[in-house]
Amino acid sequence: MNPTRTPMNTHNTIEKMTAMRMKAMAAVYHQAVSQHLYSEMDQDEFTALMIDHEWEDRQHRRIGRLLSNARFQQQASARDLDFTSTGSAQSEDGRKLDRTLIERLLSLGFIKHRENIIITGPTGVGKSYLAQAIGVQACQMLHRTMYFTTSRLLEEVKLAKMQGTYLKMMELLIKQDLLILDDFGLCPMDATDRQTLLEIVEGRHQKHSTIISSQIPVAGWHALIGEGTMADAILDRIVNTSHRIQISGDSLRKNQKLS
Repeated sequence: MNPTRTPMNTHNTIEKMTAMRMKAMAAVYHQAVSQHLYSEMDQDEFTALMIDHEWEDRQHRRIGRLLSNARFQQQASARDLDFTSTGSAQSEDGRKLDRTLIERLLSLGFIKHRENIIITGPTGVGKSYLAQAIGVQACQMLHRTMYFTTSRLLEEVKLAKMQGTYLKMMELLIKQDLLILDDFGLCPMDATDRQTLLEIVEGRHQKHSTIISSQIPVAGWHALIGEGTMADAILDRIVNTSHRIQISGDSLRKNQKLS
């Protein structure tokens, strides 16, 4: 590729690319004309190179926006998941994570099939981290994702009702490809909370996927939600289309030491 344009034309071209938000493409073009790079390429090869750079840059920025909008509490990564026991390698009280199941879920086929995930286990065994690691993976594969502790979500919905933005918020929650509800059941639910949860679950049922993590076994969720008919409706839409992950073992926080 041998640019023959005048400096003025080159400057105008870069300005136009930048104005059209083709910043990565403009950067490659600027390198080519200012540093005489890519001279061995023909026109088609150089055009493909600029487009590839622009495409990758836009994908990277889009992933960044998805991760920011998700509002994760931890920088969780699938690469850092611990499938070993909390004690020795032969410990009977290990976490007992099914590597095959987790890796299959990380392929995100459950999102394609509009299935849910339920993660249960005692405090500190890594339920939140696992849920967020799957959520990060979803963002990296360009799925719209949002993370909430359940209590925070219910409080934000109540605030939205007071501010007149309830419908807008519910629409946002329902349309997410993946919604993560962490620490489900830590706080008691009132009638408003039950109604909110039912609307979210009903709106997402067979359309989008939800991950719920809880210290409470699924068998105790009916009493936790309260009001039998509404609890039946909520659980019927969540539990029957869910992959179950039960994590056991000691709290991982016991192994954390102060620096």
